[in-house]
Formats: sequence, C-alpha cells, structure tokens
Amino acid sequence: MRIAVTGSTGLIGSALVRSLLADGHQVVRLVRRSSALGPHPDGSTAIGWNPARGELDRAGLAGVEAVVHLAGAGVADRRWTDAYKREIRDSRVLATRTLATALAELAQPPAVLVSASAVGYYGQTGDRVIDESTPAGTDFLARVCVDWEAAAVPAREAGIRVVHPRTGLVLSNRGGAGARLFPLFKLGLGGRLGSGRQYWSFVSLADEVAALRFLLTADQLAGPVNLAAPNPVTNAELTAALGRVLGRPTPFPVPEFALKLALGEMAVEVAGSHRAVPAALLAAGFEFRHPEVEQALRAALAD
Repeated sequence: MRIAVTGSTGLIGSALVRSLLADGHQVVRLVRRSSALGPHPDGSTAIGWNPARGELDRAGLAGVEAVVHLAGAGVADRRWTDAYKREIRDSRVLATRTLATALAELAQPPAVLVSASAVGYYGQTGDRVIDESTPAGTDFLARVCVDWEAAAVPAREAGIRVVHPRTGLVLSNRGGAGARLFPLFKLGLGGRLGSGRQYWSFVSLADEVAALRFLLTADQLAGPVNLAAPNPVTNAELTAALGRVLGRPTPFPVPEFALKLALGEMAVEVAGSHRAVPAALLAAGFEFRHPEVEQALRAALAD
C-alpha cells in the first residue's frame, strides 16, 4: 500500500513509518523543509507542503491509497502563552484543512484519511467513563479538537472515509510525557501530580501504532475512535505502577498550586481527568497488546 504520513518525525509518526516500511509499504512523507525533499535513506520519499499557506505538492500524492495525518505543535512543548495557544490551534486546523482540501481535489482520492485528534475533545469529565458518544467539552483543548476534526470535512464530502483517532497519553521512553517522567522516577524523585485522583487514558506506543494501522483497513470504522487502552487509571495508580516497575519510591507529590505556578493554564490538563475507553476499537475487534498500565509501562521502558 502507498501511504502518506504527516508528522512523520514525531514520536508517533516515526514509529508508524518504521512499522510500515518494515512490512513493505511505500511511505510518502509530507515535510516543510525543502532540504528534506526526495528519497530518504530508509526507503521512504518526501514531498513538500506548507499548511499555513495552503500549499501542498498534489502531484506527489498521486497513487496514494491512504493518509495518516499526525502533524501539530506539541501541546506540552511550551508554556501556554496566547501566541503558543494560537500555534497549537492553527498547526492542527490549518494543516488538516490544507490536506483535506488537497485530497478532495485529487483525480483519484485515497480511500481513507486517518486524521489525528485527542481525548481532550471531551474536556474535563472527572471519574465518568466516556466513549465516542460523549459530547465535546468547552475548555481550550476541547475547542481545538472540535475545530481540528471539523477541518477534515472536505475529505469526507469527497467520499473519503475519515477516521479521527482520539489519542490518550502515549507511554514511551522515546519522547512525550514518558521521556520527561521516567528519568525523575528512576532517580526516586517521582510522585503523583495534584490530587492524583484524575484519570489518565494511556496507551503504549506499540498499541498506538498498531491501532493506527488497524484503522487504515477497518472499513467499518469512520468518525471518532478513542485510541486509549481499555483500562484507564488515575494518576496515583500510574505513579504507583511506575514505582513498582522501576523499583523506586514515589514520595514526592506535586500539589496543584505548584503545577499552576510551573505550567500556567496547561496545569488544567495535567490535573484534569479523562476516563476514556476505546469502545469503537474493541467492537471492531482490535486487540491491545498492553491493556494494563503496568504492561504499557514495562513496554515503554524496554523500548
């Protein structure tokens, strides 16, 4: 299969590209840097795009059968200033609109667009179990997710099957939150964040990649699909599990006021709660390799 991927150098995108190439698929990367265009040493090829300007090399998409769209500024990369909040939103909405419009205009559009979203779509939901039927929240990230998903409408109207994987916390030693948390816990400096009662919907990187690949061929699935392990845990439970896996104490809780001082508005997400379950994936027959948090943590640390 010939598959186009945006965000191919990120944590999830790079793992997905490695997996696809290992199984003999052709991968077309969408990149912004002109120096990265053309064939890559790993066997993939790169074409150019500039989402902010609505530019994309449509000729380079010829023959593409599926697209996985993962591009977007990192939510936790910087403190949420007004300028960075605009970047978080625009990097998702403008890129998705540019891509969806280009795909819709192709003489032979791909069969499927897997366009990323997040469990942040639901806002803060406490300990209530949420699935794909739960309505959107009203906080900043929820509004971003609503607009992010809506930006793919041109592709859907062109008859492309559009899937929005609403991903939870991806556990990996290679990047993301895990790469920041694990070194502290290894030093015995870890602890729960805030009250510890907030639910974190996690997923191992291996399951994230496997689920994205599953969505490429699961013709019965369209629209929102929660991409998180079936057993979400509280922050306190994740903290305890990580302590067990590492054989380290977890004695240093970070109070909520300290989170707000350190992170500003982003502390709402860190101390917030999403107890999302993957109802659609499970109903479609997807099987998680790491359904429990301790399994996912061990896989992350072994990677």
